[in-house]
Amino acid sequence: MLQALQASKDFLSLTLDHPFNIDQAFSYHLTNNTLVEVWDTGVIVFTPKVANGKDVILSCAVHGNETAPIELCNDLIGQILNESIEVKQRVMFLIGNPAAIHNGTRFVDENLNRLFSGAHSEGEGLTNPERVRAKKLESYVDRFFESGNQHDHRIHYDLHTAIRGSKHEKFAIYPFRPGRKYSSEQIMFLASCGIETVLFHHEPTTTFSYYSSEKFHADAFTIELGKVMPMGQNDMTRFIAMKDMLIRLVSNQPLELPEFDESRLNLYQVCRAINKGFEDFEFTFANDVENFTAFPRGYILAKEGGNEIKVEQPIEAIVFPNAKVPVGQRTVLMLKPASTENIA
Repeated sequence: MLQALQASKDFLSLTLDHPFNIDQAFSYHLTNNTLVEVWDTGVIVFTPKVANGKDVILSCAVHGNETAPIELCNDLIGQILNESIEVKQRVMFLIGNPAAIHNGTRFVDENLNRLFSGAHSEGEGLTNPERVRAKKLESYVDRFFESGNQHDHRIHYDLHTAIRGSKHEKFAIYPFRPGRKYSSEQIMFLASCGIETVLFHHEPTTTFSYYSSEKFHADAFTIELGKVMPMGQNDMTRFIAMKDMLIRLVSNQPLELPEFDESRLNLYQVCRAINKGFEDFEFTFANDVENFTAFPRGYILAKEGGNEIKVEQPIEAIVFPNAKVPVGQRTVLMLKPASTENIA
């Protein structure tokens, strides 16, 4: 496996050839003294000889059919391996669900992005590969952050694409972080990546980004980079700004971030999540309605169990509507305009 990676510089192919595990971990040094470590299938860590104060995790394929982030991350990994990029920060790349990539599906048995912060072992326990993988991914995040300097700036960008189209093509979800301000610098970094829409979550969740944010106080985000497309059919020119800023970040180049400017941003506060209570849950709007579509107070959003679910705020926008989830799971997040008082 070592020789295969050294020859091909294609970590994705290596991962897909071993979707569940590798025979054993391995490591080697690049000629620029960067240490390359493969801890497991889809888990690769780069450590420069001298790091510069940031520990960065870039994850993709937590949902296997969200291909643009997979291609973006594999391109960055390939450039680091062929030494056209020299990392100056500790960086870990995680390809979350290789088996689902093989299937071309969001997941195989269960939504991996609902299984973190210990959810993998609740209820029926570790009964499918996604639950096992979630537990392993947590352990790799733990190992990576805990093996760095505790004073380093910890960052985790979990990269996704959305099931449906969006009025704001690229957007980020900032996990709930009570008692901690939101980082204006991170928000402007995202804006420089072409992600000018940010949602502030209102409660703890079991997503991958929340795990890093809550346990390690990392600046962590779930980042949506557009709409789901088949592998090889993504217009990668749409991610040029994102790729450039990530290269600057990991190679310790000046980021040249603008001052925080609310006027160039779309800031939303999640005001509630609507969970599915009955099997007959259905939305009243069409399946192709875009994320961030807004509805007025009193509008009937959905029906279930003989009840109507209505808009409560003067205006609420929707994001991630999905009626085909199991009973008890979230069907949609509802948004209102966000205040900037908790941004510092």
